[in-house]
Amino acid sequence: MPVNASSLPDFDELPPFKNFTGCAWGVWGDETHLGSVSVLTLEVVARAAKEEIRTGKSVALNWPINFPEKPLFSRKTPEINLKASPGDGSRDDEIYINTQSGTQWDGLRHFGILEHKVLYDNTPYSDIQLGTQKIADPSSVDPASVKLGIHHWAKHGICGRAVFLDIVKFYEEGGRGLPYDPWTSHGFTVEELKAVAKKEGVEFRPADILIIRAGFIRKYHSSTQAEKDGIARGRGTEHFAGIQQSEDMKRFLWNNHFAALASDQPTFEQWPATPGQELLHQTILGLWGMPLGELFDLEALSEECAASGRYTFFFSSWPLNILGGCASPANAAAFF
Repeated sequence: MPVNASSLPDFDELPPFKNFTGCAWGVWGDETHLGSVSVLTLEVVARAAKEEIRTGKSVALNWPINFPEKPLFSRKTPEINLKASPGDGSRDDEIYINTQSGTQWDGLRHFGILEHKVLYDNTPYSDIQLGTQKIADPSSVDPASVKLGIHHWAKHGICGRAVFLDIVKFYEEGGRGLPYDPWTSHGFTVEELKAVAKKEGVEFRPADILIIRAGFIRKYHSSTQAEKDGIARGRGTEHFAGIQQSEDMKRFLWNNHFAALASDQPTFEQWPATPGQELLHQTILGLWGMPLGELFDLEALSEECAASGRYTFFFSSWPLNILGGCASPANAAAFF
């Protein structure tokens, strides 16, 4: 049966997993493989489309696939090769990318509970085969070999009502400057997120897709090449503003029963973690099975929301259908 987001347990009713609070394994019923995407039911999507698509205007939320030129966390630089066919007739693109180098969804194979070496749904890391997989027939695939793959979200879609919290605009209205640097380890509190929502007139409802603008991409565009190169020096040197790690933040995100989370910065959460706190990737992906979107281009969306005065809209995203994939470009858009 489809999962009704309104009937989900509160955070404090969820059982722990060892030393981690708020484990949602088993909450999604028959849709376990979808995680929180299962709350995007036919009724939820139909209501969102009916209420939110009024003018027909759309805004793409994807950075060009070859940005950033020097990806973070030591990931492969995208390569786009335009080739001529034999006889110099037609042309083909050959694209080589890390699926997490730009605008992306983190999938359920990407990040788990690090100290316990398990992924979502208590799946041991050792159950996930590394390296190249050869699949001759997509209609005859061993489910165990592609368990937790992003193809489940690709078939279902991540579509519904989205709520946009424009933290940058919130702080800069009236000529004020940002009280933080998007390229430093700064944490947004639950109180800040609620204040932005109140200012925008946004009321959350179950199965919303939460999108946060922290300012990473805007700063990228205004920075020198040397500054851009500086944030891509290598794994362990990255510092970004994002949501703060805390039990209150977990409670806020779960109790609003969001279907997915996304932002314009590379990790969604503050990076590195708040001292004394665990990375929220472990809870969001590993314990909840919730899509985590990063490096969404929200600059045009910010302009449209400010001009229209609307901070909710219909959101559509169709990840690549990668059997057993751990992540995918988002292919996302907002419709007004």
